[in-house]
Amino acid sequence: MSKLFIVTGGNGHLGNTIVRMLKNQNHDVRALILPTDSNKLLISLKADVYYGDIRKIETLEPLFDLSHTSYTMQDVVVIHTAGIVSISAKKHPILESVNVQGTKNIADLCLKYDVSKLIYVSSVHAIPELEGSQMITEVSHFNPDLVVGAYAKSKAKASQYILDLIEKGLNAIIVHPSGIIGPNDYGHAHMTMMIEDYLNGFLTSRINGAYDFVDVRDVASGIIQSTASGTIGGCYILSGHRIDLDILFDQLRALSGRKRKIHVLPMWFAKLTAPLAELFYKIRKLPPIYSSYSLYTLKSNSFFSHEKARIDLNYHPRSLDETLYDTVKWLVKQNRVKRLRILRFINQLKPMRKNKGS
Repeated sequence: MSKLFIVTGGNGHLGNTIVRMLKNQNHDVRALILPTDSNKLLISLKADVYYGDIRKIETLEPLFDLSHTSYTMQDVVVIHTAGIVSISAKKHPILESVNVQGTKNIADLCLKYDVSKLIYVSSVHAIPELEGSQMITEVSHFNPDLVVGAYAKSKAKASQYILDLIEKGLNAIIVHPSGIIGPNDYGHAHMTMMIEDYLNGFLTSRINGAYDFVDVRDVASGIIQSTASGTIGGCYILSGHRIDLDILFDQLRALSGRKRKIHVLPMWFAKLTAPLAELFYKIRKLPPIYSSYSLYTLKSNSFFSHEKARIDLNYHPRSLDETLYDTVKWLVKQNRVKRLRILRFINQLKPMRKNKGS
Protein backbone atom coordinates (compact mmCIF):
# COMPACT_ATOMS: atom_id res chain seq x y z
CA MET A 1 0.00 0.00 0.00
CA SER A 2 1.32 3.43 -0.98
CA LYS A 3 2.42 5.71 1.85
CA LEU A 4 3.16 9.40 2.11
CA PHE A 5 6.16 10.10 4.33
CA ILE A 6 6.71 13.40 6.13
CA VAL A 7 10.32 13.84 7.26
CA THR A 8 11.21 16.75 9.51
CA GLY A 9 14.81 17.97 9.49
CA GLY A 10 15.08 16.97 5.85
CA ASN A 11 18.48 18.62 5.32
CA GLY A 12 20.04 17.00 8.38
CA HIS A 13 22.49 14.11 8.31
CA LEU A 14 19.86 11.54 9.29
CA GLY A 15 16.99 13.37 7.62
CA ASN A 16 18.50 13.50 4.15
CA THR A 17 19.63 9.89 4.44
CA ILE A 18 16.06 8.80 5.25
CA VAL A 19 14.69 10.88 2.36
CA ARG A 20 17.28 9.35 0.04
CA MET A 21 16.26 5.80 1.03
CA LEU A 22 12.55 6.48 0.80
CA LYS A 23 12.88 8.01 -2.67
CA ASN A 24 14.97 5.02 -3.76
CA GLN A 25 11.98 2.91 -2.69
CA ASN A 26 9.71 5.13 -4.85
CA HIS A 27 7.80 6.67 -1.94
CA ASP A 28 6.33 10.15 -1.96
CA VAL A 29 8.18 12.30 0.57
CA ARG A 30 7.49 15.70 2.06
CA ALA A 31 10.66 17.08 3.63
CA LEU A 32 10.47 19.91 6.15
CA ILE A 33 13.28 22.45 6.34
CA LEU A 34 13.67 25.90 7.85
CA PRO A 35 12.66 28.86 5.64
CA THR A 36 16.29 30.03 5.60
CA ASP A 37 17.67 26.63 4.49
CA SER A 38 18.72 25.72 0.97
CA ASN A 39 16.45 23.29 -0.87
CA LYS A 40 19.06 22.15 -3.41
CA LEU A 41 19.86 18.81 -1.79
CA LEU A 42 16.24 17.78 -1.36
CA ILE A 43 15.28 18.95 -4.83
CA SER A 44 18.08 16.77 -6.22
CA LEU A 45 16.55 13.84 -4.31
CA LYS A 46 13.15 14.66 -5.86
CA ALA A 47 11.46 15.25 -2.52
CA ASP A 48 8.65 17.76 -2.05
CA VAL A 49 10.10 20.58 0.04
CA TYR A 50 8.04 22.29 2.73
CA TYR A 51 9.24 25.26 4.76
CA GLY A 52 8.46 25.70 8.42
CA ASP A 53 9.76 25.84 11.97
CA ILE A 54 8.82 23.10 14.41
CA ARG A 55 8.77 25.72 17.17
CA LYS A 56 5.87 27.48 15.38
CA ILE A 57 2.99 25.06 15.06
CA GLU A 58 1.10 27.22 12.55
CA THR A 59 3.93 26.78 10.03
CA LEU A 60 3.54 22.99 10.17
CA GLU A 61 -0.12 22.76 9.14
CA PRO A 62 0.61 22.65 5.37
CA LEU A 63 2.55 19.41 5.88
CA PHE A 64 -0.71 17.66 6.69
CA ASP A 65 -2.80 19.13 3.87
CA LEU A 66 -3.90 16.24 1.64
CA SER A 67 -6.52 18.18 -0.33
CA HIS A 68 -4.67 17.88 -3.65
CA THR A 69 -3.66 14.24 -3.25
CA SER A 70 -5.29 10.83 -3.27
CA TYR A 71 -3.87 10.03 0.18
CA THR A 72 -5.81 9.78 3.43
CA MET A 73 -4.36 10.38 6.88
CA GLN A 74 -4.03 6.64 7.35
CA ASP A 75 -1.50 6.70 4.51
CA VAL A 76 0.68 9.29 6.26
CA VAL A 77 3.80 8.35 8.23
CA VAL A 78 5.70 11.11 10.03
CA ILE A 79 9.40 10.66 10.82
CA HIS A 80 10.51 13.38 13.21
CA THR A 81 14.29 13.82 13.00
CA ALA A 82 14.48 17.60 13.46
CA GLY A 83 16.33 18.58 16.60
CA ILE A 84 19.42 20.12 18.09
CA VAL A 85 22.29 17.75 18.92
CA SER A 86 24.54 19.42 21.45
CA ILE A 87 27.68 18.38 23.30
CA SER A 88 27.91 21.77 24.93
CA ALA A 89 28.26 21.78 28.69
CA LYS A 90 25.96 24.80 28.95
CA LYS A 91 22.18 24.71 28.84
CA HIS A 92 20.79 26.72 25.97
CA PRO A 93 17.15 27.83 25.55
CA ILE A 94 17.08 26.50 21.98
CA LEU A 95 17.40 22.93 23.25
CA GLU A 96 14.13 23.28 25.12
CA SER A 97 12.31 25.16 22.35
CA VAL A 98 13.40 22.83 19.53
CA ASN A 99 13.86 19.43 21.14
CA VAL A 100 10.96 19.62 23.57
CA GLN A 101 8.40 22.16 22.38
CA GLY A 102 9.10 21.41 18.72
CA THR A 103 8.54 17.71 19.31
CA LYS A 104 5.34 18.46 21.21
CA ASN A 105 4.08 20.49 18.24
CA ILE A 106 4.76 17.67 15.78
CA ALA A 107 3.22 15.04 18.07
CA ASP A 108 0.14 17.18 18.76
CA LEU A 109 -0.49 17.60 15.04
CA CYS A 110 -0.02 13.88 14.42
CA LEU A 111 -2.66 13.16 17.06
CA LYS A 112 -4.95 15.91 15.75
CA TYR A 113 -4.84 14.61 12.20
CA ASP A 114 -4.79 10.94 13.24
CA VAL A 115 -1.81 9.99 11.07
CA SER A 116 -0.96 6.34 10.56
CA LYS A 117 2.31 6.49 12.52
CA LEU A 118 4.83 8.84 14.07
CA ILE A 119 8.44 7.76 14.44
CA TYR A 120 10.23 9.98 16.94
CA VAL A 121 14.02 10.04 16.81
CA SER A 122 15.16 10.35 20.40
CA SER A 123 18.66 9.38 21.62
CA VAL A 124 20.35 6.79 23.79
CA HIS A 125 21.16 9.74 26.05
CA ALA A 126 17.49 9.86 27.07
CA ILE A 127 17.96 6.46 28.76
CA PRO A 128 19.49 6.44 32.25
CA GLU A 129 23.07 5.21 32.40
CA LEU A 130 23.75 1.98 34.28
CA GLU A 131 26.77 1.42 36.50
CA GLY A 132 29.99 -0.07 35.19
CA SER A 133 29.62 -1.94 31.92
CA GLN A 134 26.07 -3.21 32.43
CA MET A 135 24.21 -3.52 29.13
CA ILE A 136 21.77 -0.65 28.64
CA THR A 137 18.39 -1.60 27.19
CA GLU A 138 15.12 0.14 26.41
CA VAL A 139 12.98 1.70 29.16
CA SER A 140 9.23 2.35 29.38
CA HIS A 141 9.43 5.70 31.19
CA PHE A 142 11.70 8.73 30.84
CA ASN A 143 12.81 11.04 33.62
CA PRO A 144 15.07 14.02 32.81
CA ASP A 145 16.32 13.98 36.40
CA LEU A 146 17.92 10.57 35.81
CA VAL A 147 20.11 11.60 32.85
CA VAL A 148 23.13 13.91 32.62
CA GLY A 149 23.39 16.99 30.43
CA ALA A 150 20.98 19.50 28.89
CA TYR A 151 20.74 17.59 25.60
CA ALA A 152 19.92 14.30 27.33
CA LYS A 153 17.31 15.98 29.52
CA SER A 154 15.62 17.58 26.50
CA LYS A 155 15.40 14.20 24.77
CA ALA A 156 14.05 12.53 27.90
CA LYS A 157 11.33 15.16 28.27
CA ALA A 158 10.30 14.85 24.63
CA SER A 159 10.33 11.04 24.75
CA GLN A 160 8.04 10.98 27.79
CA TYR A 161 5.66 13.40 26.06
CA ILE A 162 5.39 10.97 23.16
CA LEU A 163 4.63 8.10 25.55
CA ASP A 164 1.97 10.20 27.26
CA LEU A 165 0.28 10.93 23.92
CA ILE A 166 0.33 7.24 23.02
CA GLU A 167 -1.97 6.75 26.01
CA LYS A 168 -4.30 9.25 24.32
CA GLY A 169 -4.33 7.40 21.01
CA LEU A 170 -1.20 8.52 19.16
CA ASN A 171 0.33 5.74 17.06
CA ALA A 172 3.98 6.37 17.77
CA ILE A 173 7.31 4.56 18.02
CA ILE A 174 10.49 5.94 19.59
CA VAL A 175 13.98 5.11 18.33
CA HIS A 176 17.21 5.79 20.20
CA PRO A 177 20.31 6.08 17.97
CA SER A 178 23.78 6.10 19.53
CA GLY A 179 26.55 8.28 18.04
CA ILE A 180 25.65 8.73 14.37
CA ILE A 181 28.47 8.83 11.81
CA GLY A 182 28.74 8.15 8.10
CA PRO A 183 28.60 9.80 4.67
CA ASN A 184 26.17 12.45 3.39
CA ASP A 185 26.60 14.84 6.32
CA TYR A 186 26.28 18.16 4.51
CA GLY A 187 26.28 20.05 7.80
CA HIS A 188 28.97 19.96 10.42
CA ALA A 189 28.00 17.29 12.91
CA HIS A 190 30.40 16.64 15.74
CA MET A 191 31.90 13.35 14.56
CA THR A 192 32.10 14.41 10.92
CA MET A 193 33.98 17.53 11.97
CA MET A 194 36.37 15.49 14.09
CA ILE A 195 37.16 13.16 11.20
CA GLU A 196 37.46 16.06 8.75
CA ASP A 197 39.76 18.03 11.05
CA TYR A 198 41.93 14.95 11.59
CA LEU A 199 42.24 14.30 7.85
CA ASN A 200 43.15 17.92 7.20
CA GLY A 201 45.75 17.97 9.97
CA PHE A 202 43.88 20.41 12.22
CA LEU A 203 43.23 17.86 14.95
CA THR A 204 46.55 17.23 16.65
CA SER A 205 45.40 16.05 20.08
CA ARG A 206 42.77 13.76 21.52
CA ILE A 207 41.85 12.00 24.74
CA ASN A 208 41.31 8.38 25.64
CA GLY A 209 37.77 7.08 25.89
CA ALA A 210 35.20 4.97 24.11
CA TYR A 211 31.70 5.26 22.70
CA ASP A 212 29.16 3.44 20.54
CA PHE A 213 29.02 4.69 16.97
CA VAL A 214 26.44 3.71 14.35
CA ASP A 215 26.24 4.26 10.61
CA VAL A 216 23.63 6.85 9.62
CA ARG A 217 22.41 4.51 6.88
CA ASP A 218 21.74 1.74 9.39
CA VAL A 219 19.77 4.13 11.59
CA ALA A 220 17.77 5.32 8.58
CA SER A 221 17.07 1.74 7.53
CA GLY A 222 16.01 0.79 11.06
CA ILE A 223 13.64 3.75 11.20
CA ILE A 224 12.04 2.92 7.88
CA GLN A 225 11.67 -0.72 8.90
CA SER A 226 10.05 0.36 12.18
CA THR A 227 7.21 1.89 10.16
CA ALA A 228 6.42 -1.61 8.89
CA SER A 229 7.24 -3.98 11.76
CA GLY A 230 7.76 -1.84 14.85
CA THR A 231 5.37 -2.12 17.79
CA ILE A 232 3.21 0.93 18.51
CA GLY A 233 4.30 2.34 21.85
CA GLY A 234 7.63 0.55 21.59
CA CYS A 235 11.12 1.97 21.97
CA TYR A 236 14.12 0.71 19.99
CA ILE A 237 17.81 1.32 20.58
CA LEU A 238 19.60 1.69 17.23
CA SER A 239 23.21 1.34 18.30
CA GLY A 240 26.25 0.16 16.38
CA HIS A 241 29.65 -0.81 17.73
CA ARG A 242 31.44 0.41 20.83
CA ILE A 243 35.03 1.34 20.05
CA ASP A 244 37.97 2.88 21.86
CA LEU A 245 39.13 6.16 20.34
CA ASP A 246 42.68 4.88 19.95
CA ILE A 247 41.40 2.09 17.68
CA LEU A 248 39.18 4.51 15.75
CA PHE A 249 42.10 6.83 15.05
CA ASP A 250 44.30 3.88 14.11
CA GLN A 251 41.73 3.01 11.45
CA LEU A 252 41.54 6.60 10.22
CA ARG A 253 45.33 6.79 10.07
CA ALA A 254 45.45 3.61 7.99
CA LEU A 255 42.75 4.90 5.63
CA SER A 256 44.36 8.31 5.18
CA GLY A 257 47.98 7.25 5.00
CA ARG A 258 48.92 9.57 7.86
CA LYS A 259 52.13 8.39 9.49
CA ARG A 260 52.14 10.54 12.63
CA LYS A 261 50.06 9.71 15.66
CA ILE A 262 48.23 12.55 17.35
CA HIS A 263 48.94 13.44 20.95
CA VAL A 264 46.86 11.96 23.75
CA LEU A 265 45.88 14.56 26.33
CA PRO A 266 45.59 13.65 30.00
CA MET A 267 41.96 13.77 31.12
CA TRP A 268 42.71 16.42 33.76
CA PHE A 269 44.19 18.70 31.09
CA ALA A 270 41.27 18.12 28.71
CA LYS A 271 38.77 19.01 31.42
CA LEU A 272 40.75 22.16 32.24
CA THR A 273 40.86 23.33 28.62
CA ALA A 274 37.35 22.24 27.57
CA PRO A 275 35.90 25.77 27.93
CA LEU A 276 38.67 27.12 25.67
CA ALA A 277 37.92 24.44 23.08
CA GLU A 278 34.26 25.41 23.06
CA LEU A 279 35.22 29.08 22.61
CA PHE A 280 37.63 28.26 19.76
CA TYR A 281 34.96 26.44 17.77
CA LYS A 282 32.36 29.07 18.60
CA ILE A 283 34.64 31.63 16.93
CA ARG A 284 34.83 29.30 13.91
CA LYS A 285 31.01 29.08 14.04
CA LEU A 286 31.26 25.32 14.31
CA PRO A 287 30.23 22.81 16.97
CA PRO A 288 33.06 22.06 19.42
CA ILE A 289 35.18 18.95 18.94
CA TYR A 290 35.05 18.32 22.66
CA SER A 291 33.49 19.80 25.77
CA SER A 292 33.22 18.86 29.42
CA TYR A 293 30.00 17.01 28.54
CA SER A 294 31.59 15.02 25.71
CA LEU A 295 34.50 14.17 28.00
CA TYR A 296 32.00 12.81 30.49
CA THR A 297 30.28 10.83 27.73
CA LEU A 298 33.51 9.19 26.57
CA LYS A 299 34.11 7.90 30.08
CA SER A 300 30.52 6.85 30.75
CA ASN A 301 28.84 3.48 30.19
CA SER A 302 28.19 3.20 26.45
CA PHE A 303 27.27 -0.47 26.23
CA PHE A 304 23.94 -0.30 24.39
CA SER A 305 21.98 -3.35 23.31
CA HIS A 306 20.15 -3.31 19.97
CA GLU A 307 18.83 -6.85 20.45
CA LYS A 308 15.19 -5.72 20.49
CA ALA A 309 15.69 -3.92 17.16
CA ARG A 310 17.41 -7.01 15.76
CA ILE A 311 14.39 -9.14 16.57
CA ASP A 312 11.59 -6.73 15.59
CA LEU A 313 13.26 -4.70 12.85
CA ASN A 314 15.80 -7.16 11.44
CA TYR A 315 18.38 -4.57 12.42
CA HIS A 316 22.02 -5.47 11.68
CA PRO A 317 24.49 -2.55 11.77
CA ARG A 318 27.39 -2.75 9.36
CA SER A 319 31.02 -2.82 10.46
CA LEU A 320 32.69 0.38 11.60
CA ASP A 321 35.45 -0.26 9.05
CA GLU A 322 32.92 0.12 6.24
CA THR A 323 31.45 3.26 7.78
CA LEU A 324 34.82 4.97 8.16
CA TYR A 325 35.87 4.02 4.65
CA ASP A 326 32.68 5.42 3.12
CA THR A 327 32.88 8.57 5.25
CA VAL A 328 36.46 9.35 4.22
CA LYS A 329 35.66 8.61 0.60
CA TRP A 330 32.64 10.95 0.73
CA LEU A 331 34.63 13.75 2.37
CA VAL A 332 37.22 13.45 -0.38
CA LYS A 333 34.55 13.66 -3.09
CA GLN A 334 33.05 16.71 -1.39
CA ASN A 335 36.44 18.48 -1.44
CA ARG A 336 36.31 18.82 2.33
CA VAL A 337 39.78 17.32 2.52
CA LYS A 338 42.76 19.30 1.21
CA ARG A 339 43.05 18.91 -2.56
CA LEU A 340 46.71 17.92 -2.43
CA ARG A 341 45.73 14.89 -0.37
CA ILE A 342 42.87 13.63 -2.52
CA LEU A 343 44.84 11.46 -4.94
CA ARG A 344 46.75 9.82 -2.11
CA PHE A 345 43.52 9.11 -0.24
CA ILE A 346 41.89 7.48 -3.24
CA ASN A 347 44.97 5.37 -3.96
CA GLN A 348 45.09 4.27 -0.32
CA LEU A 349 41.39 3.55 -0.01
CA LYS A 350 40.91 1.32 -3.04
CA PRO A 351 43.39 -1.42 -2.13
CA MET A 352 42.38 -1.33 1.55
CA ARG A 353 38.74 -1.75 0.61
CA LYS A 354 39.57 -4.65 -1.68
CA ASN A 355 41.57 -6.36 1.04
CA LYS A 356 38.57 -6.19 3.36
CA GLY A 357 36.63 -8.32 0.92
CA SER A 358 34.00 -5.66 0.23
